[in-house]
Amino acid sequence: TVANKSKLKVSIVQGIDRKVALDDLAESKGIEFSELLSEIEAIVYSGTKINVDYFLNEVMDQDVLDDLYAYFQEAETDSIDEAIEELPEYEESEIRLMRIKFLSDMAN
Repeated sequence: TVANKSKLKVSIVQGIDRKVALDDLAESKGIEFSELLSEIEAIVYSGTKINVDYFLNEVMDQDVLDDLYAYFQEAETDSIDEAIEELPEYEESEIRLMRIKFLSDMAN
């Protein structure tokens, strides 16, 4: 239902504000990590600024962060499918997380 979706989004934003690890947040909400990323993407696309730096710094090397951020700065589109195709050395979740950061930083 719409009310439950809205509650989920609010609780995700609150969890991120409290710097809860995203994998722990997904588990506490009873959803898959990829579903959590989809919810966060929807939140960012709706115009809400999300800061996931604390989690990115915990789970990824700085070189990976720099490479992925540079890709999105130069990419002509924010298509996740194109990014996955262009960046086969990275996991989909890594690419999606950096895309969330990039969109939140640049678009919002």
